[in-house]
Amino acid sequence: MTFGIARPPANSSAPMPLRPPTTTDLRSNINGEDPARIRATIARAPLFAALPITAIEDLTSRVTVRKVAVGSSVVAQDEPGDAMFVIMSGRIKVVMFGESGREVTLSLLRAGDSFGEMSLFDQGPRSAHCLAIEPTTLLVLTRDDLMRHIQAHARTAINLVSEMARRLRRADETIAQLALCDVNERLIHRLVGLAREEGASGPDGLVVRRRPTQQELANMIGSCRETISRAFNQLARDGLIIPRGRSLVVTPALIERAEKKKAA
Repeated sequence: MTFGIARPPANSSAPMPLRPPTTTDLRSNINGEDPARIRATIARAPLFAALPITAIEDLTSRVTVRKVAVGSSVVAQDEPGDAMFVIMSGRIKVVMFGESGREVTLSLLRAGDSFGEMSLFDQGPRSAHCLAIEPTTLLVLTRDDLMRHIQAHARTAINLVSEMARRLRRADETIAQLALCDVNERLIHRLVGLAREEGASGPDGLVVRRRPTQQELANMIGSCRETISRAFNQLARDGLIIPRGRSLVVTPALIERAEKKKAA
């Protein structure tokens, strides 16, 4: 499929006429991105699922593109927030830091995920740090542009409410795990979650190609690296996970164990 090209009849030797560039195309060209790729990113993002094409086009005309180097901060905790973001490529880590410097990883975001919406509605400060853990390309939508878009496209507002509800449920689940589950159970839950979010099917189970370090796992579940190391190694000895270089296989047996624990 091509965008914006009118093809002449097959027997014509005349050059193909191009349509005049739209505002969307001009803005996208300034940012060095193909407008078709921006449209596709918005259409695939869960936050904008099932939006009509008119809404997709409106969002495409409003966003700008921002490239972030690995290790760079996109937003900082407690700073004012006036824009939200959708990831075109790369990954973002959402973290909070304690006074002692201890890090807690709230989530890992990948292409299609969005963040930064909350501050646009309550006008409060950012609730966490968002750091690029890979070279990342973002779509940026300001508060003013989002509000103008919502006025014309109510479906987007419904999607935003649904996304906030999903995050609240996930936060409730995390709180319950911290209060009710030991480190081993929390580690199993996180490994199974990573496998379902990022894993590819393999002969031995779901393959997580970017195996998190033990320190990263500790940050995700609110523990220390030494405790995670013991629990992780025990799961490997039991054959429930299979480390392979930089990847990790999460076996069906571990997934079944997690499901049984959840059901109980």
